[in-house]
Amino acid sequence: MALPNLSDEERRAALKKAAEARQKRAALKKQLKNGQVDLKQVLAREGDPIVGRMKVGNLLESLPGVGKARAHKKMEDLKISPTRRVQGLGSNQKENLLKEFA
Repeated sequence: MALPNLSDEERRAALKKAAEARQKRAALKKQLKNGQVDLKQVLAREGDPIVGRMKVGNLLESLPGVGKARAHKKMEDLKISPTRRVQGLGSNQKENLLKEFA
């Protein structure tokens, strides 16, 4: 699929929107790391596009005491694809994640 031709103004608006989304994701990951919110609260916000578009691995890595290796291993054990996003998780997968990390 070819990329659409955007005017300079449309391109700037798209870049601004993408930057804002990255900042919101970074803020959410920082809140997770600091313990201000927990995994259950984040997964409950699945309708939020910022949360829904996060990769599950990145989300897990933001939890205190969880690094890349542990997040990858647990996702493998729970049969969650490394490319899976939060909005694509099934109810059983969410439940299993909460049991494992809550």
